[in-house]
Amino acid sequence: MQIDLFKDKAESAAPAAKFEYAKLIAALQLKRDQAALELQGLAAASDDDWEELKAGAEQIWSEVKDVFTDAVEKLR
Repeated sequence: MQIDLFKDKAESAAPAAKFEYAKLIAALQLKRDQAALELQGLAAASDDDWEELKAGAEQIWSEVKDVFTDAVEKLR
């Protein structure tokens, strides 16, 4: 999992980079948890609910990509 890779890199990073890794890891864990909740809702979703859940999942995925991209740019 990508989060574990960041945890490994954080261990050997400089202090300033460790802070950035910690922020990234926390943000990714939060988004992962939000996505898990969305997926749980999919099992019980009706057809009408499906579109709403799909939109929510797409939003979370977009946010995860943004967090990841921002963090990679900061850590370069």
